[in-house]
Amino acid sequence: VQLQASGGGLVQTGGSLRLSCTASGLTLSRYTMGWFRQAPGKDREFVASSGWNGGWTSYRDSVKNRFTISRDNATTTVYLQMNSLKPEDTAVYFCGAKRAFAADYGFWGQGTQVTVSS
Repeated sequence: VQLQASGGGLVQTGGSLRLSCTASGLTLSRYTMGWFRQAPGKDREFVASSGWNGGWTSYRDSVKNRFTISRDNATTTVYLQMNSLKPEDTAVYFCGAKRAFAADYGFWGQGTQVTVSS
């Protein structure tokens, strides 16, 4: 299983970015997919997730109504649309995959840097 994250970059406050995570070696419809982020000196934190059957999504409170996670099982790609970006969103963003009903994320991508300037 490989996860390849892309789409990060430098953006001004209030700007937008769309992250992509392309998966290979798995059937995406059997996995819950999540986005996490890690800022310098901080622990990795949950950002958003999309249920294995596409029936639900979940977000951390600070990104609700600004970020949207979506998935295309046919192309095995998961997206994170990020709008109204703030400096505190600056972090390395990782995508993860968790088998349906598994307790933990078992697969991770390499991360993509998002920097929001004030």
